[in-house]
Formats: sequence, structure tokens, C-alpha cells
Amino acid sequence: MAEPATALRSAGPARGVVRASSPAGLLETLRVLPPPALAPFIHHFGWVRWRLRAPFVAEALPHPSVQIVLHGARRSEVAGVHTARVQGRLVGRGEVVRIAFRPAMFQPLLRAPMASISERVFRVADLLGPKADAWARAIRAEPDIAGKLAIAEAFLAPLLLPMDPEVVRFRDLVERMATDRTLLRVEDAAAIADLDVRALQRAFRTYVGVSPKWIIRRYRLHEAAEQLKARHAPALAALAASLGYADQSHFAREFKLVVGLTPRSFARVWCRD
Repeated sequence: MAEPATALRSAGPARGVVRASSPAGLLETLRVLPPPALAPFIHHFGWVRWRLRAPFVAEALPHPSVQIVLHGARRSEVAGVHTARVQGRLVGRGEVVRIAFRPAMFQPLLRAPMASISERVFRVADLLGPKADAWARAIRAEPDIAGKLAIAEAFLAPLLLPMDPEVVRFRDLVERMATDRTLLRVEDAAAIADLDVRALQRAFRTYVGVSPKWIIRRYRLHEAAEQLKARHAPALAALAASLGYADQSHFAREFKLVVGLTPRSFARVWCRD
């Protein structure tokens, strides 16, 4: 793949992947940070291109984020926040471009409660207007990744700016929940937001699309999965305690329910792969 005309800033590896088969053939992936004007709204741009002799399968734990997904020349979609494990299967050859929003930051485009699109997928024109189809085609047709970002910025920036302080407030709270291991209960998040629990839950339905409890639980499992992938994974009891679980058995039950494997089996399978 040729280098784009403009230097790109890596967004780092994907977090939350819990299964990925070995590709039989070409599989190119790129995750880059957005242009500065879109950085308050967009987490990253993702690009995948493949030419495979056999299907490639991957699974991931979702983030509380909306994504615009451009599937080659076939279709363009907006995917609301999903709560179940995300499963992807690539066959033959193709290309996908993804625009992953930061938590809550699609709400200025939606102008409606984010919960109204959770677990659902829409055509881009249904949510972004009739010009969105031509915009999506232009991104897909542009061969240069930096060029794709420039086209995305030209369309999205006028729709997103200026920023709504209330939206930013809940974006920052959700992103803090992703990294602050002291936020173990909804009451902890409510105290930071200076809201009671019911008011926080209502605000999350409006701005985020899922409950604060789901977010806390999901980010704990993201962290658990990343630590279990390490060559020297921590002892399960210590890991459970560090993530705020009452005990190891509670952690193991929740992990298996969401990931599909016990923590011990997950660590063994991942290290073997």
C-alpha cells in the first residue's frame, strides 16, 4: 500500500478483541487519529482491506460508541451502540472504512436520544441527510487514506461544530470510566457528575445510548481481557479484586457470560493462538 500524502497518526491497536483467526491471505488494517477539527468528536478512523483464500473471523467486546461503516461499494451504514459481542467475518476480497465516534459525540448529529438508535443500524442518508450517500461514495472512491479523512472532515465538521458543553460533559465522564479503576459503581459516576443515580441514567439514555452500569461492567471486562492476553497474566483472584469484583467466581461468571469463555480458557486459547 502506498504511503498517503499526509502523515497519519496511529490510534494504536484495537482494544476489546476477544477472538481473531489467522488470515489466509492478505489482511491490511489501519487505525488513525482524526484531523484536529474532528478530534473532539471522532475517536479514530479505521480501514481494512483483504484478499483471502479462506474466511477470517474476529469477535470483540463493543465500545459505547456509534460508528459510520462504509462497506466497499455495497452499502454505507450508521451503527448505534451495540451491547452484545460484535462478530465479524471477512470472505473473498473487499474493503471497509469505519468512522468511530467518541462516546456521546454522535448526539449532535442525531438530535434525539441516543438510546433511540442503540442496537440498530441505519442507512447513512437516514440519519445524516440526502447528501450523505454521495459523501460516502466519495470516501470509498478516494484511494488515499489522508484523502478519505479530508473528505470526512469537510462534511462532518460543519454539522458537528460548535460543541455542546453538556454533550462534552458526558463524553468526558464515559472516557474517565474507561480508565479510572476507582469508578466501580454507578453511584461513583453519579457523584462525579453531581447527579442522583436516576438523573444520571436518564442523561446516559439521552447522550450515550446505554446505561452507566453497562459501561462500567463492559470496561472492566475490556481491561480483564487485555490483562489475560499478556504473556504473564495475573492470578485470577488478584485480577478480580483489582477490577472490583466481589470474588473470583463472580468475575468468572460475568466474563464467561459476555466473552463466551472462562477467564482461564480465554488466557489459554489466546496464548496458544
